Amino acid sequence: MSAVVCVDFGSTFTKAALVDLDTGDLLATAAHATTLPGTGGDGDVLDGYDACVSALAEQDPAAVEADVLACSSAGGGLRIAVVGNEELVTAEAGRRVALSSGGKVVLVLSGELDADKLTCLRDAEPDVVLLVGGTDGGNAEVLEGDADFLSKVPWAGPVVVAGNVESQPFVEAAFEHSRTPYVLADNVVPKIGVLAPDSARRAIREIFLSHVIGGKHLSHRTDARGRAFTDLVRGATPDIVLTGVELLARGLDDQHPGAGDVVVVDVGGATTDVHSVVELDPETASIDGRGLSREVVGVTPVTRTVEGDLGMRWSAISTVEAAGRVDLASAAARRRAHPDLLPDSEAEREADLDIAAAAVRIALERHAGRSKVVVSPEGRVVERSGKDLREVDLLVGSGGVLRHGGPDAVRRVLMPATGDAFEGGWQLPRDPAVVVDRDYVLAAAGLLAEEHPVAAHRLVSRLHTAGDR
Repeated sequence: MSAVVCVDFGSTFTKAALVDLDTGDLLATAAHATTLPGTGGDGDVLDGYDACVSALAEQDPAAVEADVLACSSAGGGLRIAVVGNEELVTAEAGRRVALSSGGKVVLVLSGELDADKLTCLRDAEPDVVLLVGGTDGGNAEVLEGDADFLSKVPWAGPVVVAGNVESQPFVEAAFEHSRTPYVLADNVVPKIGVLAPDSARRAIREIFLSHVIGGKHLSHRTDARGRAFTDLVRGATPDIVLTGVELLARGLDDQHPGAGDVVVVDVGGATTDVHSVVELDPETASIDGRGLSREVVGVTPVTRTVEGDLGMRWSAISTVEAAGRVDLASAAARRRAHPDLLPDSEAEREADLDIAAAAVRIALERHAGRSKVVVSPEGRVVERSGKDLREVDLLVGSGGVLRHGGPDAVRRVLMPATGDAFEGGWQLPRDPAVVVDRDYVLAAAGLLAEEHPVAAHRLVSRLHTAGDR
């Protein structure tokens, strides 16, 4: 038997799973509070990791010698600033791509960079700058001007450049001269109405691994087998999870099918993330289609959104305010003041479920958008915005409140965000199967997907073969 340890270095907890590569079975799981430098002395992120491996080994000795694959959002995760030509097209496209790459978008700037914008950029403290602008063969002036500006500041970097490909020789020369770390990628908006995130997503992952992980100084030692933290990590956690979601939805081939259209909502203490893989109707995806929303930035099958004002602890107050739940104000205030609060009474457990239900519903609404009837030159038509989730086959819930919320969590938290009739035309899932990722397999499957695709598929398939509904 061969096995591998899959580890997620989270912002709060480090989670680990021992996976059998032959069967895709979970052999053991463990979790430990993430140990960071500066938290009670000379902390090291590998301290919590070692505790997880020890706990795994108590369940199965194979964990001691197993290879390790890891992802990380520890130390604040991946912070991305987007700089684009203008707000509505390239800057918005860059924002969407940054999110799908597993980053937290800390700033979006549009127009030519200047001293004031540079101050904003420095204050945001991004790990990566995503520089976009112009369609291929289109406007090059702003993109090249921004690259020239950053090279002369100079900006310490790193920078991912994913704009007009005809500007790449200019950008390359500028950053080589200033010795700014950079990666060139294909244009995220090669033409109006088309969003092409894959190349930029790969470039951001490359930058994350080569420059960001080590730069956070989360570890200064090696594990028992001489491996450094930077040797273990394969990508940012949200990016890896989205890979797992893609595998869950699409499968590998006819012998290893997927679940169909999938949406995953992950409720955390500070944010609520929504990942979706929904095959688009060719007609509704076309900017030239009749009766459709004509977005200058196209919709992609694979999408991730992060709602920074929706969460169970640090963002509890803004969550209940957004939901209009005045009755939950005091409960939210307690959670904001004590983010380590664990519900120790029925009333506190009820409050947790209510706050989670609000976060899930609002996050899904923002991700899905809505449909409405408008009058156009073609007559009365239905116009849609956002990602249409109405035909989603599987809704997956993740996060501690769902994993530990008891048998009522699905009915109380996830089911209210499904159905066939919502005021306002929200395009929410009508009748999906509903399941909770109780064993946190999406991150593990995402880590395994490239090198061990069959094991990853077997692991993630448990989510669509044993749903809660």
